[in-house]
Amino acid sequence: MTTADEAERWGGPGVRGGARRTFTWSALLWALVHPQRGHRIVPTLPGVLLIGLSMGIGTAAYNSSSNILFITLSLLLGCLILSGVLSWLNLRGVGWRLRLAVPLRAGHDAVVGLELRNRKTFLPTYGLWFELASRTLDPAVAQRAESTVTGRGIDVRAMLAKAEAAVTRGRLALRSRLEPEGEVRLEWGCKPEKRGVLRVELAGVGSLFPFGFLKKEIGTELSAEAVVWPAPVEYRRHAVISARRPAGGERVARAGTGGDLHALRRYAVGDSHRLIHWKASARTQTLLVRQFAAESAEGFSLWLRTDAGVWTRPEQFELLVSFCASLAEDLFRAGRLTGVAIDADAPMPVRRVHDVEAFLDRLATVRCAEDVGRAKDPDGRTAEERSEGRGRKNVMTFVPDGARGVVAMVDGERAASV
Repeated sequence: MTTADEAERWGGPGVRGGARRTFTWSALLWALVHPQRGHRIVPTLPGVLLIGLSMGIGTAAYNSSSNILFITLSLLLGCLILSGVLSWLNLRGVGWRLRLAVPLRAGHDAVVGLELRNRKTFLPTYGLWFELASRTLDPAVAQRAESTVTGRGIDVRAMLAKAEAAVTRGRLALRSRLEPEGEVRLEWGCKPEKRGVLRVELAGVGSLFPFGFLKKEIGTELSAEAVVWPAPVEYRRHAVISARRPAGGERVARAGTGGDLHALRRYAVGDSHRLIHWKASARTQTLLVRQFAAESAEGFSLWLRTDAGVWTRPEQFELLVSFCASLAEDLFRAGRLTGVAIDADAPMPVRRVHDVEAFLDRLATVRCAEDVGRAKDPDGRTAEERSEGRGRKNVMTFVPDGARGVVAMVDGERAASV
């Protein structure tokens, strides 16, 4: 891995960006006097008391010319300086990186991994904490920039309170020491409430090491994003979506539980002993089991239309997206999902898990569109005309069911509802 690639993935004082600089005492002293941007040292309550005590003892020492008071003053000031130097050395050479465990689901717990690395050769790192913040970027709301000077009816406090309510904050603490040239992983749990793009930010890193007199804080711009899929919903199936076999008992060339032999494969733990092919196993000196061909069933294609004139209620549109995602996953597991499409886009065939995941990624960021039915493709056809010209059967479309429900229709019949 090159230095540039590592700098993109890691953040913190331990990231080596560019050529390694030679050590000089002048640079060290300047770094102590003038910290880098985003670095801040704030005295804590014990630190403020220590500074006040130092000022009092210093005043008494100058007035009384007592050597003992001067020695005490030097010890207190040396303790403060040592605290700052050790705090700087504690964070020096430490790098961090955010990792999100995908896939993410709306309403389900998500795990955010914070990986730490100590590049120091001799000194360990102690007592760090990390401020994290997460929020879901809502794709269903189109926001428009507006000035607080020219805008009318704008309540800035209410807007800031609403934005803060959508942010989930947490803190991770390094409870054990981070060994020199060692790595450790911390985990933080959050729950995205809505579909969209989840952005997790490392707001800051802090430490009270070593004595608790000074609080060292570092501001970071490290963030990670991941797509949040729609939440699964429970729905009711009707007779149309039930499994039906074509006439003639047609089979498909894939593994299943039919009656025709498809292939032989090696025995795996959990396979039934009744499936072992003893003659082939004796010839090859390896346990082989029989795989049968799966019986074919009618497949369905999903066509999602996001016309804002049809889906006027935001909560009903969110239910539509979750319903479509749940149907896509269930039909794919049953081997009955043949294709998917959104609005006037060309239908995408579904053959593997990657195709379903790509469709769920699109559903995570889809939003209501204006005039979907009149939107034309490059050939000059509308979505309705394109649908008529596809010539496909078992196309599953979605229509509102009252003010809150959604119905999936196939050839004019109810296939499923929620």
